[in-house]
Amino acid sequence: MIDRTPVYATMTAHLRDAIADGRLPRGTVLLESGLAALFGSSRAPVKQALATLEEEGTLSRFDGRGLLVGGGDPVRLRLTADMLGLTEEAPAKAFTWHPFYYDFEREIILHSVFGRFRVNELALARHLDVGRTVARDLLIQAEKLGLVQKGERAHWWIVPLDEARFQHLYQLRILLEPAALESAISRMPTDMMDHMMDRLRGVSRSYPTVAEQAFDQLETDLHVDCLQFTANPEVAAALKRTHCILVSGKHIQVALGRSPDPFMDEHLEILQAAKAGDTRKAKAALVRHLTSSARKSTERLTAFHAQIQAAPPPYIHRL
Repeated sequence: MIDRTPVYATMTAHLRDAIADGRLPRGTVLLESGLAALFGSSRAPVKQALATLEEEGTLSRFDGRGLLVGGGDPVRLRLTADMLGLTEEAPAKAFTWHPFYYDFEREIILHSVFGRFRVNELALARHLDVGRTVARDLLIQAEKLGLVQKGERAHWWIVPLDEARFQHLYQLRILLEPAALESAISRMPTDMMDHMMDRLRGVSRSYPTVAEQAFDQLETDLHVDCLQFTANPEVAAALKRTHCILVSGKHIQVALGRSPDPFMDEHLEILQAAKAGDTRKAKAALVRHLTSSARKSTERLTAFHAQIQAAPPPYIHRL
C-alpha cells in the first residue's frame, strides 16, 4: 500500500528518531529552510513538524533563529540526509509528489467508475504546476494500486472500476484473505495487533469526525499489514491486485457527501479473535466483513452513478 501518512507527520517521525538516536545532539539548531531543502519539500510541512515537536517538548525556543534540540547552548551543525535517516531517494521523491497524491487519487477513482480514460502526463504536470518527474511519480504510485496502467505508445490509462470489477475483486478477497489470515495468525506480533486495536477504538470514539487518512490506516492495518504475515507469498502477491478497492469506497462516499461507513467493530472482532488464536472465529468474522463490504460497495456505486456527473480535469481525456 502507498504510505498515506501526512507529509508533516513523516517529517516529525524522522526528526524525532534522529533526536532519540543522538544523530541530532542536544543544542542542535533546526531551521525551516535547511530542513525543507533536505526533505525536498516546501516549508509549510516542515513548520508543522517543528511545531509538533516543540509542543511535545522535544524542541525549544532560544534567543535566535530556529529551534533547539532539547536546550542548552545553540550548536549550529551542517545537517545531512544521513543525520535525518533519509534514504538517497527520500529527499527527491518521497515528499515532492506526496502533497498532491490524495486529490489526484480521488480524481482517478471517481472517473474509473465511468470507464476507460487516458491520463496525459504533461497536462497533469501543467495542471499542478510541477515538473514532469513529480507527475510521473504520482502516476507510478497510482499504478501500484492498480488505478492506472501504461498502454499502447506508453500512454497512461485509467483502469475501469465498474460494478463487475468490484464484485470480481471482492470474490477474490473472500477466497484468499481468510486463507492468508489463517497462516498469518500465529506469525502476527502481539504488540502490532494491540496497536491496531487501539487505533480502531480511537477512531470509533472520534467517529464521524475522522480524517480520511485514519480510515486508510485502519484498512491497511488489517487487510495489508496483518495478511503480509501469511506463509504463502503467492497468496499475498495475488491480493495486491485487490488493494485498489480499499481506498475507492472512501472516495466515492465522500463524493456522495457521506461519512465513510464505520467498520471498526468488524475489524476489532477479527483482530481480537486473531490475538486469541481462534482461527475459525477470525476467518468467519473476516468473511462476514468482506461480504458486507461487497454489498455496500455495490449500493454506493449505484448511488454514485445516479447522482454524480464528474467533469474531468484537463489531464483526464475521454476516449
